[in-house]
Amino acid sequence: MSRVLVVEQVGTLALLQDLGRPGHTHLGVPPSGAADRPALRLANRLVGNDEGAPAVELLLGGLTLRAEQAVVVAVTGAPAPVAVGRRVSSPYAAVHVPAGCTVSVGRPVHGLRSYLAVRGGFAASLTLGSASTDLTSGLGPPPLEPGQRLEVGGSVTGPSRGSDLTGARPGPQRGVTLRAVVGPRDDWFSGDAVHALASAEWQVCRDSDRVGVRLQGPALSRARTDELPSEAVVRGAVQVPAAGQPLVFFADHPTTGGYPVIAVVLDEDTDLLAQLAPGDTLRFALRRASWLPL
Repeated sequence: MSRVLVVEQVGTLALLQDLGRPGHTHLGVPPSGAADRPALRLANRLVGNDEGAPAVELLLGGLTLRAEQAVVVAVTGAPAPVAVGRRVSSPYAAVHVPAGCTVSVGRPVHGLRSYLAVRGGFAASLTLGSASTDLTSGLGPPPLEPGQRLEVGGSVTGPSRGSDLTGARPGPQRGVTLRAVVGPRDDWFSGDAVHALASAEWQVCRDSDRVGVRLQGPALSRARTDELPSEAVVRGAVQVPAAGQPLVFFADHPTTGGYPVIAVVLDEDTDLLAQLAPGDTLRFALRRASWLPL
């Protein structure tokens, strides 16, 4: 008999995510996958799964699951209160959930996205090799809903860990600095625009999502106003629409864009975007590519 977790309550948004489906941008399919990949990997390690096993990505918590059979779970990412039945439990730890009992994840104390992994991983059909939900393209399973039955798979690779032995819990994401490489279209901007991007403190806007994080700050002025042919973009591309306010493409970004990209955030730093709430601030630490003159 397969083990099942029944969804009893869902908060703002709950999605199944793994490490995504890279390598299909030529088909117009973005990589998608977990917004905070280190948090997903850690949740899976804590319960003894393969690091890329499907887990639930929660936006602002609010999830309650009922275990029909005993399971082991772990919650990582944005630190949130965890309860097994009426007993307060701990995030960043492997937690036993008895048969018939519920596990609940509350609203994070700070940050946006938490991850719930179950020992064995969540079973889900694969699209282009991934179980990730991509809300932009419509690929992958739909968002979780009350009454849904989530089957547990068999992606166990080792013993579950008692607690977080492999990574520090994140603190409040204020004053985040993102390392970025200038270009490829910085020549489309005035001489002051790159300096403004690097020197300003940028505020995260409310209309940010998994497609991109929109920023508010000084307008980045263009040196060219002609139309840029649509070209490929990647996770971390800092695109600047006509109004001059940049946005950083994120997990569900489109594969092409028609506005110039002034810089590209290093891939490993893009995971920091997952926990930035509206009103949080960030800065860019810019450098030129090693093959370009300073």
